[in-house]
Amino acid sequence: MRKLDTHALQMFVAVAQCLNFRQAAEQLHMTQPPLSRAVRQMEERLGVKLFERDTQHVALTPAAAELLPRALRILALLDEAEQALQAPQPAARLRLGMTSSMESDLYRAFTDGVSAALGGAGAALDTVFDASPRLVARLRARRLDAAIIALPTKTFDLPVLQLGKQPTLVALSSRHPLAKRRSLALADLQDQPVYWFERARQPAFFDHSHAVFRKHGFAPRFLLEPHDHHVLLSDVAAGKGMALLPASFAAISRSGVSYRKLKEGEELAAGLGLIVAEGHPAAALLRRLATATLG
Repeated sequence: MRKLDTHALQMFVAVAQCLNFRQAAEQLHMTQPPLSRAVRQMEERLGVKLFERDTQHVALTPAAAELLPRALRILALLDEAEQALQAPQPAARLRLGMTSSMESDLYRAFTDGVSAALGGAGAALDTVFDASPRLVARLRARRLDAAIIALPTKTFDLPVLQLGKQPTLVALSSRHPLAKRRSLALADLQDQPVYWFERARQPAFFDHSHAVFRKHGFAPRFLLEPHDHHVLLSDVAAGKGMALLPASFAAISRSGVSYRKLKEGEELAAGLGLIVAEGHPAAALLRRLATATLG
């Protein structure tokens, strides 16, 4: 009798990707106690420990790190086998939202992968960029099929697959004296005008960031950040103020703008998360591609 089966692999992958038993249980539409029991039974069958866990943290053991890529490949092959046996269907339109908090090129590999999986029909993929709270509202209203959101964001009852994080960096005029430094700290920006977004755009992340600001005694003169990032960078280049931005924005090469690492950048990091409408047929595909390209 085999020690592994599809059901066990699905539970293992959910926990391994979330590193949180409660969130994994929500993704699997089950409660946490039976998931915890199933993982313990799986560890007993295999004779290895897969997760180091306590009341605060869950981490992969070396054995789990070996198993995860193989489990993902097995599940992907099973999905491919099922799809190969299905009768061809007209390409369905997939409505995908992406947070405007990140630079759009960050999503290119993900959206290209989705388009290819839909048969290369770009017209079958509808994309929209918006603030994360509005993307969550659209998905709950079934006006979107899936969304990549910035974290933290209040998602109500929608399970979130946590992906990678984007540390915060400083964008400043290349002519500014501080641009001569390789890295900066919040204390260096204390007397500078700093662009920052309004709370309504991203309340949870706004509150998280200001908690970090208070911890470091950071209280500069904040300027209202333009919604258009190109306008923002134009103002930065002109020396009107500095901006604190996710690291993905360093991909935008703008004359007169320099990007510098921020000492507290990891504390101010914005996470990425995928939410998918319950029961959507492309859910497994989206989770795999998001993990591979944005994890």
